[in-house]
Order: sequence, then C-alpha cells, then structure tokens
Amino acid sequence: MRLTIIAFSLLLMIGFNQPIQANEADASADLNRSVPEEPLSLFRAGDSGYACFRIPAIVKSAKGILLAFSEARKKGYSDTGDIDLVLRRSFDLGKTWGPLQIVWDDGENVAGNPAPVVDDETGIISLLSTWNLGKDHESQIIDQTSQDTRRIFILQSADDGGTWSKAHEITASVKQPDWTWYATGPVHGIQVKSKLYKGRLIIPCDHIEAGTKKYFSHVIYSDDHGTTWKVGGSTPQDQVNECTVAELPDGKLMLNMRNYERKQRSRKVSCSIDGGATWSAMKNDPLLIEPICQAALLDITIKGKQKALAFLNPADSADRRNLELKISYNEGKTWEVVSTVHAGPAAYSDLVQLNRKQLGCLYEAGIKSAYEGIHFRKIGLD
Repeated sequence: MRLTIIAFSLLLMIGFNQPIQANEADASADLNRSVPEEPLSLFRAGDSGYACFRIPAIVKSAKGILLAFSEARKKGYSDTGDIDLVLRRSFDLGKTWGPLQIVWDDGENVAGNPAPVVDDETGIISLLSTWNLGKDHESQIIDQTSQDTRRIFILQSADDGGTWSKAHEITASVKQPDWTWYATGPVHGIQVKSKLYKGRLIIPCDHIEAGTKKYFSHVIYSDDHGTTWKVGGSTPQDQVNECTVAELPDGKLMLNMRNYERKQRSRKVSCSIDGGATWSAMKNDPLLIEPICQAALLDITIKGKQKALAFLNPADSADRRNLELKISYNEGKTWEVVSTVHAGPAAYSDLVQLNRKQLGCLYEAGIKSAYEGIHFRKIGLD
C-alpha cells in the first residue's frame, strides 16, 4: 500500500511539472482516449514574478482557440492586494500553450474574478471582471468602511484574445445601490441558443446586500453583443454566492450555486424560464456534495447529438480535495462520475468542450495545497 501511494505521488509530480510544450502524439489516438491525459501546469506559483495564481476560467473562441484565464497575485495568496488578470492561449486544443499575457494590470489594485463569454455570432470575447482598491478588504467593503467599493468592468477582444480593449466600467448598469460586495463568475458565461432569447450573453454573478449582509446569486446579460449590460434576476433565497449557469435543451437556464448552509453540504440549484429575469425557488442537489467552494457547470453535446450536463468540483463535504467530473443525461436529475480529475487537494475549476469527444478541465490543484498551480487536463467523453 505504501509503495502504491508513493508511486501515485510521483505520477502527480511528474504531471504537474512537465513542460508546457507537450509531447506530440497521434491525433486520432488522442481523441479516442477514455481516461484523463496527464495534466499540463499552465500557471505555477512563482512563475513570472507572481507569488500565486488563482481563480481559473476557460473558453473556446469562435475559431477554436482556447483561452485560459487566471488571477495573478503579486505578493501572496490573499484575495486582496496587487492582483492582475492574465491569460494563456492554445491553438491546438490544449496540446501546447503560448506565453503568459497580462490582460489587465491596475497597479496595486485588484483586477480579478475573470468571467469570459464568447459571442459566436461576432467572434468577440467579452471578459467581465471585478475591481477594488488593493487596500480594501472584503470585510471592509461588506461593512461599508472601505475607501472605495467593489466595481464591475468589461474588457473585449476581437482577435481571439491576442489584444484587449481597455477596461470599461459598467457598475452603474449592473450593480444595485444597496449591494456591497460583488463578484463576476468566476467561471465562463454562456450565449443563449434557444429562439426566444437567442444570442443573449449571460454572466453568473453574486452580491451581498448592505444592512442584512445576506448572500445572493444573480446574473447580468447583454442583448447587443456585449455593448451594454443589464442586471438580471437574483435568487429568491440567500446563503448562496459563486455560481455557474447552463442552458437546458428546452431553453431553460440552470443556475448551480455555492451553498453556505452548514446542514446541507451540497450544491443549490435554481432555474429560469425567462432568460434569467427571474429564478425559481432554490433546491438542494444532494448528489453534488461540496466543501463550500466554487464549481463549474457546462451544457455539452456528445457524439454530435446527445445533450448532457457536465459538472466539476471538489466532491468532498469537508475539504477541498477529490476533484470529480460528473455527467447528467437527464438535466441534473441524476449524475454519474466520469472521472476523478485530481484525488488530492483541489479547489476552483472551469470546463470547456473541446470537440464531440473531449472536455477540457482547468483547475486549481497540488500535492500539499490546492493553490500550488492551475492545471489543464483533457478527458474523453466516450
């Protein structure tokens, strides 16, 4: 048993420390693998002068280019201080990755919570993000004793992430006056495919009310290809925040949320039939256990026609560990475990469909700590 554990640890270390330029492999064999490929470490603590990388998000552009985003924390692991938004891109579905790009650096302040969404009609990628002074802590913003508050910005790229516009503030249109703390994502957004709201861009968000200090999830949306943004509906109950959204085959939207109820260590779910304007009463999903952590939900198509939901999170009721990928073929009524992406310490993550046979997982994980780096791993859907 001891030898088995040692061997497994060595395998993890080899995977996490292999170079970004992966070995060339036969493409057809690569697509037919039904077990996880070895992970590639895209962002490692200490790289490029940053003490820590956290908060992953990933999308595939209209031209098939992968964009992996992260917060780059200059001085340590804290959620405040000097934090930049960074990016790596892959032109071969994650086999190799380009150099680190700084998308937004606002000096000593926080530029974080990347929430990208791709407009497949225009090819434009919108990156929603939240900002605060590096001196202000979350508790101070919630108590309204901070120097400034939490603000919302958008950056856009028309060339698959090669270049980005300057950060443009949209706080006034997407944040209510009595909201203090605010977070975009952190996870990918979606573009609605159903006829009634076709083309709508939706970003999952969360906020805290002033006075009551209650946590809620909500969405923001754009009906003009990301030019203007509006605030959508909030959940009718509180005790939830970081959320992820997916579209079901009938056009209904599903919001899957981080849950703070101590007696129910599992995810909360709510649905919308009006494009995110209102949300149903939240329900607990006992099959999706969590240690109070962010997660990723993605609507996918298998073998070109079968619709399903993919879900990724640390599946443990106590600790951030045991990152599991689950699939549901019945709109979340039941789930089956497809793969253990990482058995050890793991935290935030995101998902992207690479093609009809593969998913890409971008996630925080390590040997001793979940925050040693952000890694990319392919998993077959067959």
